[in-house]
Amino acid sequence: MSKINKIAKVTFFFWVMKICATTLGETAGDLLSMTMNVGYAVSSIILISLFLVSVIIQLKSTKFHPIIFWTVILTTSTAGTTMSDFMDRTLALGYMKGSLILVTCLLLVLAAWRISEKTLSVSNILTTKAELFYWTAILFSNTLGTALGDFLADDSGLGFLGGAVLIGGILGLIVLAAYFTRLHRVMLFWTAFVLTRPFGATFGDLLTKPVAKGGLNFGTIGSSLILFSLLIASVIYTHTIEKRLLCQEVSE
Repeated sequence: MSKINKIAKVTFFFWVMKICATTLGETAGDLLSMTMNVGYAVSSIILISLFLVSVIIQLKSTKFHPIIFWTVILTTSTAGTTMSDFMDRTLALGYMKGSLILVTCLLLVLAAWRISEKTLSVSNILTTKAELFYWTAILFSNTLGTALGDFLADDSGLGFLGGAVLIGGILGLIVLAAYFTRLHRVMLFWTAFVLTRPFGATFGDLLTKPVAKGGLNFGTIGSSLILFSLLIASVIYTHTIEKRLLCQEVSE
């Protein structure tokens, strides 16, 4: 049983990296399943396997490692992308049915976590069981985000930009609620966590799709490289700042 919190602190840069990672998951998942023509089923198997390997490494680590942590976030995003596409296109469930199934799964995971651990807080995860609930919830939320983002972009008529603006607006309201209301912070966190995935999904589509379809036409390879560079730069920056603050505390 772990007694050390190995989860990243929730700061402004946490959300920046979360959006970069989930958007990268969208573009990298599409790169494997579509650009490289591997297929959704095979892509899902490959990416879920990578997720399982990365989460096992995370669970076995004895302290917080930013590279390991964000690798798991990234693998849940890529796996979530292909899992959602597999449900929608291979199983022909459609975005709406797929989203409803995933919402139900996510709520069941959160309910089981709450009953088992008496809390859904992510700032004080000290047991392996709580961490397992955390990563399972993230996997379902990222898969849900892809399905919901595709629904907003394709079926709702909003398009890629419209979907991103809508989700971005809701996220802005959540930020205001966090600062100016007494709404439960854990509830706000998980709402924002779920919504950053469809924001990343629609933003990923905005980056990769052709201009004729409302995108910016960077392609899956170009978009993945840009997002990966932003994510690595953010991880290095936050890790450097945290080390500097720790050194200052020790010297004092």
